[in-house]
Amino acid sequence: MDQTLYFMLLLIALCSVSECVQRQYHFINEEKNWTEAQRYCREKYTDLATVDNMNDMNEINNVIKLKENVNTQNYKLVWIGLEWRSDYKWHWSSGEPALYRNWAAGQPHANGQECAMKKNGQWHDAKCNNSLFFICTNTGLIFVNQTMEWRDAQSYCRQNHIDLVSVRNQNENQQVEKILNDSHISDVWIGLFRDSWQWSDQSDSSFRYWYRNEPSHAGRGENCAGIKHDGEGQWHDISCSSLKSFVCHEDKPILFKENLTWSEALRYCRQNRMDLVVVRSEKIQGRVMNVAKNASTAEVWLGLRHSCTVGIWFWVSGETVCYQNWAPGNGTSEEDCEHAVRSGAVQSGGDQRWISRRETDKLNFICSRNLE
Repeated sequence: MDQTLYFMLLLIALCSVSECVQRQYHFINEEKNWTEAQRYCREKYTDLATVDNMNDMNEINNVIKLKENVNTQNYKLVWIGLEWRSDYKWHWSSGEPALYRNWAAGQPHANGQECAMKKNGQWHDAKCNNSLFFICTNTGLIFVNQTMEWRDAQSYCRQNHIDLVSVRNQNENQQVEKILNDSHISDVWIGLFRDSWQWSDQSDSSFRYWYRNEPSHAGRGENCAGIKHDGEGQWHDISCSSLKSFVCHEDKPILFKENLTWSEALRYCRQNRMDLVVVRSEKIQGRVMNVAKNASTAEVWLGLRHSCTVGIWFWVSGETVCYQNWAPGNGTSEEDCEHAVRSGAVQSGGDQRWISRRETDKLNFICSRNLE
């Protein structure tokens, strides 16, 4: 079977990305500054809350409502894990990484113009408060025949369709160009924007849900983000030293009961914006054990690989193996490199130690986001 088709069928058979990698959120009704809240979340869970999409945002709002009477807390703000840094980065509104580029000569400018439009076949940066026509995504591309500022266009697309259009390759660029030609329009918003906001857990999520005219003082003393506790949950930039309640998230490792080689499992995890699980501590090992016991194979792939060149084991994240949980006789530097590349797996039964397996063996596997 063609490899691309195989992995497309595998994605459908296992689960959708949104179902597989949904975070569990925890509202903490204790007032702390942003750094204190970050430390608390990292000790108790995974990190301050990262938000990938509106499903996550709705889940956070629901978690908060369960703990407090929203009608009496209309103006309270709650910390999430978004912090302003000094370096700018371009993102797609949908959350996808901005890898493909089609900038016109001399574009983009250094700063001051933080949204992108398609003009005369190429991309230009522009001030986000300009009013332009725009294109949404749904089952196809939807041209909206009215002009709005970029953030209003983004809200319109999210409320009525899915999001502002992402242009991830030349084929999608040509699809947008065809819509412009058919509509006799030269300038249109696309879903590309840049900012200096980064998530505490280093996630590359570009989802933003700012209240109108926010962020207002980023880089000038209001460098952390909080959600307004009013049911809508839109975001404001505020001083990181303010004392607020906060939301943590917990990323749990996910077991996939499909038998793949180590390389195939790694590819699958990364196609879903995860990685084969990295076990840096006894705490994470406990989480891995809880899911591994439900596997249909005797061992389950971890993100462990052996290097014959230097004779060491290492994690897919590039880290060396500090915490170790090897079964006796496994995890040595004297692996049989002549016959097969070796990768690491955890036993699904017994005391669930790590063992060395041939990379070509087919096992269940565990994917995760950052669990540290």
